[in-house]
Amino acid sequence: MLYRNGRPFVVKGASGYTHLEVLRQMGGNTIRTWDTLNLAAILNEAQRNNLAVIVGLPMPGSSYLSYFYKDTAKVNAQYRALQQVVEQYKHHPALLMWCLGNELEFKASPAQRPFYKAFNNLLDMIHAADPDHPVTTTMTNFSVIQAMLMQWQLHHLDLISINAFGELQVLDSKLQHYARWWSGPFLVTEWGAYGPWEVQQTAWDAPIENTSTKKAEHYQQLYRQLPLKNPRCLGALVFYWGQKQETTPTWFSLFDEQGRRTEAVNVIQQLWTGQPAMGSAPAVRYMLLNKKGAADNIILTPRSLQTAELLMESPPRDSLVFQWQVMQEDWFSELGQNPRLLLDTVITGNTACLFRTPAKEGPYRIYVKVSDGHGQIATANTPFYIVK
Repeated sequence: MLYRNGRPFVVKGASGYTHLEVLRQMGGNTIRTWDTLNLAAILNEAQRNNLAVIVGLPMPGSSYLSYFYKDTAKVNAQYRALQQVVEQYKHHPALLMWCLGNELEFKASPAQRPFYKAFNNLLDMIHAADPDHPVTTTMTNFSVIQAMLMQWQLHHLDLISINAFGELQVLDSKLQHYARWWSGPFLVTEWGAYGPWEVQQTAWDAPIENTSTKKAEHYQQLYRQLPLKNPRCLGALVFYWGQKQETTPTWFSLFDEQGRRTEAVNVIQQLWTGQPAMGSAPAVRYMLLNKKGAADNIILTPRSLQTAELLMESPPRDSLVFQWQVMQEDWFSELGQNPRLLLDTVITGNTACLFRTPAKEGPYRIYVKVSDGHGQIATANTPFYIVK
């Protein structure tokens, strides 16, 4: 059982640190950060909204063994920096717990001793400096090996935290089946739309993104898979409460850059409060490019006119605004991490868009954002490839 201010506390919130007033209004009680950037402002804003904060203390993963953990100067500098953070904020009333690292990948190898030594030194430091707040770290999904290593190699980790997306459907059964390897408390620190690694891909390995309407359905379905009835579960945080670029600008984003809400936010509000949201976001079925879907592996020629079409769930209202964009995907890093907006390709667009394909060979995506003028949006995109 987790306690806050002397009372039992169940985490119900979001991973992210913006739109905190909206989160409070929707019945949320907790946010999570991944680093300490602007931490004072985040903690203060959370306190104003009566929200608790799981503060992320960043550290490199175990794969940085040679570059970081065998360098004593770097490890010592990290220790001093995080010690200063803990000392500075351990009495802040919004602080709920510390999360040491994110998806660090604990490995069973004697070569990992420098990593485990650094982690345990930090863990011991936090417990000594701040015995009033628990310390956790995260793993991807639930891994029996990771859980075993956390018990064997770490100095009294208070709870484990799990980031799960499509695998959420089997999380509770795995936690119960392998309870002998982790019988302590746990927290779901990220859950949300299916990840790019879990969906169908094009022939050039571009993940196919669902529309915002389909994602809203998935949030509703996956919420029911959360292990909230498990007595060891301390709660869950939906991902991602804000806007972020990860594969695309819209994949995990529950809001856009202007703070407008997607349909999934309304779903989350109803799941948390039992009350429907005021108003409904625009709803889209799918996008077609030359009458083809993304799974058709759309190959186009450069500098040619093409037509994209958006099919809505209901006839579009006159108040809806359609914004079409073409972006070039970053071919040389994780696909889509740094897309480049092309400003001279879209000619005209409403529910249908006429655009000219780029001249350069490579992977692209055409996006549409539908705004209702009342702070709610719908999104869709389709990848295509230019071949000369």
